[in-house]
Amino acid sequence: MVHAIIYGSKVSNYRILATMIKRLKQVFISLAVFGLLAAPTLIPAAVYAQSNPIGDGLNNGTCLSADSAVGACPDANAATDSVNNIITTVINVFSIVVGVVAVIMIIVGGLKYITSGGDSGNISGAKNTILYAIVGLVVVALAQIIVRFVLAKATAIP
Repeated sequence: MVHAIIYGSKVSNYRILATMIKRLKQVFISLAVFGLLAAPTLIPAAVYAQSNPIGDGLNNGTCLSADSAVGACPDANAATDSVNNIITTVINVFSIVVGVVAVIMIIVGGLKYITSGGDSGNISGAKNTILYAIVGLVVVALAQIIVRFVLAKATAIP
């Protein structure tokens, strides 16, 4: 009987000790993660004042042409037009890629539908593929409209 009580208390002490060790590990890991995340904010960084004045470059935009001289844009709207052209080109290329992928997915969905063999799971998967491809095409078309609208409103002269 005494042996059972001592043995039982050793087991419960061991469980308590194991729980405490587990808890300490969690605390140390939390402190280590916090320390790693907070360390960059504690390191002083050298900051220097700008030696050259910016001049009036802030209000004039920037010229994205590599051919023009420093600080000289051939036209006041050249920077805006150049940025608009870049954004329009990126959106057009993105739309073409998404459009091609959507058409391919519609073809894949059609092939899945044809080869489903009457299985309701395969038919619903094929229908979902076609539906999501069409939704993707609609989203790309709306993105084109929204981007053109925003660029027209953002670059309009008040």
